[in-house]
Amino acid sequence: MTALEDRIEMAESGDELTLDMMFEWLEKMPIPEGYKTEIVGGHIFITPQRDTHWEIIADIYDQLRVKYPRRRVKSDVRIDYPGHLNGFASDVTLLAEGAAKDGKELWRCGDVEFIAEVISRKTAGNDYGPKKDTYASAGVPVYLIVDPYAGEWHLHTLPKDGTYHADLSFGFGEEIDLTRTAVGLVLKTDEFPRD
Repeated sequence: MTALEDRIEMAESGDELTLDMMFEWLEKMPIPEGYKTEIVGGHIFITPQRDTHWEIIADIYDQLRVKYPRRRVKSDVRIDYPGHLNGFASDVTLLAEGAAKDGKELWRCGDVEFIAEVISRKTAGNDYGPKKDTYASAGVPVYLIVDPYAGEWHLHTLPKDGTYHADLSFGFGEEIDLTRTAVGLVLKTDEFPRD
C-alpha cells in the first residue's frame, strides 16, 4: 500500500480530513504543467490555464505592479479561507502592507485586500457562488470577477455579515474605478481578450 493510499484509507476510516492533508495528496499526484488546483468546500478542482485566461491575469497583475511591489501581488498561491476546507489559489491577490505568513508559512486571508478571479466555464459556479461568499465572510474588501465569455466584469465590495453589499458590472472597455477602495487605482479593461 502506498503512502497516498494509506492516507486515503485513514480519511475514509473517520479521521478528520484537513486542507493540509488534501494538498499533500495533490502534491503527490501527477498534475500536468499549466493546471491550477484548488479546494473549494472540500471539493478538489483541477483546471487548465487557457491563453485568454492567462492574458487577463497578466494584465491585472501588470497594472497592480505599477503601484505595488512584487511581494504584495500574488497569483495562484494557496491561501486558506474560513468555512469547510477552503484552500484557494486565486488568479490575482493583493496583500496588505506588512502582510505576514502564518505558522504554516501560508499568507493569511485577513491580509488580503483584493482578489481577481477570471472565470473558466467548468468552475465559474465557484467564483460566482461559494468563493464569493467565502471572500465576503473573510472580509476581503474588493472581489473582482472577470468573464471573458460574456466580455464583462463584476465588482463586489463592502463585505459585511458574509455578503457583499455593493455590486457593479460593466463590459470590457469600461474602466474599473478602485480609487475609493483599498486598492486605490483604476484598472483598464480595454485590452482584456474575449473567449
